[in-house]
Amino acid sequence: MRVRDLLAPGAPRLRLLAAEDELDRQVSGVMTTDLHDPGRYLHGGELVLTGMLWRTGPADSERFVRTIAAGGAVALAAGEAEVGPVPEDLVEACRRHRMPLLAVPDDIAFGTVAEFIGRQVSADRAADLAALVDRHRLLVSAAGGGGLDAVLDLLGGDLDLDCWVLTPTGAVIAGPAERLPAEDRDQLVRAHLAAQRQRRRPPHRARLAAGSYSLLPAPASAEHEAPLADWVLAVAGDVTEWTTKRQQLADNLARLVAAERHRRDEGRRLRRRLADEVLTLLQRDADPAEISRTLYASSAMAARYESPDARPPAPDGSWLVLSAEGTGLPEGAVRAVLEEALGGTTDRALIAGAGTGAVVVMPAMASAVPADSLRELLAPLEAGLGPEGRITLGVSAPASEAGGLRGALEEARHARRIAAARVGRVCVAGPEELASHVLLLAAVPDEVRRAFRSRLLDKVIGYDIEHQADLVRTLEAFLRSDGSWTRCAAQLHVHVNTLRYRIGRIEELTGRDLSRLEDRVDFYLALELA
Repeated sequence: MRVRDLLAPGAPRLRLLAAEDELDRQVSGVMTTDLHDPGRYLHGGELVLTGMLWRTGPADSERFVRTIAAGGAVALAAGEAEVGPVPEDLVEACRRHRMPLLAVPDDIAFGTVAEFIGRQVSADRAADLAALVDRHRLLVSAAGGGGLDAVLDLLGGDLDLDCWVLTPTGAVIAGPAERLPAEDRDQLVRAHLAAQRQRRRPPHRARLAAGSYSLLPAPASAEHEAPLADWVLAVAGDVTEWTTKRQQLADNLARLVAAERHRRDEGRRLRRRLADEVLTLLQRDADPAEISRTLYASSAMAARYESPDARPPAPDGSWLVLSAEGTGLPEGAVRAVLEEALGGTTDRALIAGAGTGAVVVMPAMASAVPADSLRELLAPLEAGLGPEGRITLGVSAPASEAGGLRGALEEARHARRIAAARVGRVCVAGPEELASHVLLLAAVPDEVRRAFRSRLLDKVIGYDIEHQADLVRTLEAFLRSDGSWTRCAAQLHVHVNTLRYRIGRIEELTGRDLSRLEDRVDFYLALELA
């Protein structure tokens, strides 16, 4: 409601005494007070009701009005029941600070004024919610999307409510991205995923340096039931402390986001079928011309989605293949996760599902995803993976044409096996590692690798534990220094004689000779396996 509504027919019988030009201010609530300094209890938007018991002289009026104006009050209503008519010095102070001043006659109770404002504010909020729902229905039915941004603009502009819709890796689907830094988005999605994994009931709450946020899930399609792929509605503030009406607003907004998510998922169905067809063609080593035609159909579809006048790229080009596998995740989850994580690249990428895994084929020029960047992109998902949960990915080198995709797929799968041999919840390996010892290690059975590592390192590790020594770190530094005594000693900040003693102790414990290349290689591989 606005201040002028307090003077309309049907409102309590108040008199306007000052600042008639400021009556369009929005009133969000009421504060009744006779404190000398009520400013610290104001949040902004209140009409202040006072019996003027704080006033002992004209100077008090200036101080009181200045205080409530600084606190964000939008109007002052002064009761005449206790001290009589409103004094002229209070009227003048309100004029100076452009603060609307209303006189409350002695036969009008403050409770009557507060109850009237409460009814008006609740009605306005209900009307805002109805308008929000109606507007969203129009937006989601319109071609081209963009509905969520318009809804969040409405909330921010009309209701002063800041909201964002985020992917599980922290990318912004809708909302003012410039007002939520990347590091804050990362913390929010990690907090949400951790709460989902612990099966806590939403809304989930997170406190950052910038303030409190409430997090509500917008689930992915029910067909894969993958919380890791949920969108996240982040709302500034703690919704559990809001009024019932405002909590209903947040709940309804979460439903609208989920509806938009479902609409977007429905639009992906045809591209998913094309992706599955490409994977089938690759697996049966089909004619490159047939693969090329399917890729061209996919590119044409993506181009039309981006712009009706856009021309699709040539069917032959440079392509990249990703192979992914999930452990401890339901079927379809990895595909859904990659669709959200790759964000804008999915309009040009084909993401096929294969049980607990997925295969991605994408134009390399438009969507080159180096292994390190992909690992960083997926890092927030670690918070949502359980004790046995893992995601491992392998990335191929670019294939120069459709005919090379079969080889790129095999390359990506080999790279994924390298990633699977590593320690960590989310592991990624790229094509550059296929020409290193890492590929050989990945092909060795787990029990053989564990036995090899144990024979070389168990005695050294046991010595470190028993004597609080530092032999393993010394061994690592010695190998990194290519066996140079001076460089290694400088790196460890020890005397060369101390280093010689430690290396000698390692040789005694293991029966190996670190001056021999063969033994150095064995130790290096054992440390890599560890």
